[in-house]
Amino acid sequence: MILGLLSDIFDGIIARRLNVSSPMLRRLDSGVDQFFWLSIVAGCYITCPQFFKDNLLKISLLVAMEAGCYAISYIRFGKEVATHAISSKFWTLVLLATMIQVTVSCSSVILFNICFYLGIATRIEIIGMLLIIKEWTNDIPTIYHAFLIRNGKEITRHKLFNG
Repeated sequence: MILGLLSDIFDGIIARRLNVSSPMLRRLDSGVDQFFWLSIVAGCYITCPQFFKDNLLKISLLVAMEAGCYAISYIRFGKEVATHAISSKFWTLVLLATMIQVTVSCSSVILFNICFYLGIATRIEIIGMLLIIKEWTNDIPTIYHAFLIRNGKEITRHKLFNG
């Protein structure tokens, strides 16, 4: 899991350093990220099905929110989500820690709850971004930046995160 996350982090950094990052590449990266996390969740489910049964409501809500992000993006723009929001990057780190804890102990209470609420907050932010921007845009750091983009203003991008 850790190696997969590290490769996900560094593939974007390397692509930006080599100036080969493009909107299509960012869209593909988002799709691969989804597959990566679905694979981890499937593996955790096989190993610890009771954890998923005990937390079915929260997990279902997270999945529904993620699906909502994709639905809104497809309905509005005909493309999948590729905001790569900074808050989502932090959520990914908490998600990784949660999945490691679940894999090791088949249990997670405090970390899972942090992961759940942070996941909901980041999905709400992404939905907000998708409703604010006028046309599909990748690499939107925050909802504040979505307002700037909507108003035709340039945004400052960080080379490591979204640039």
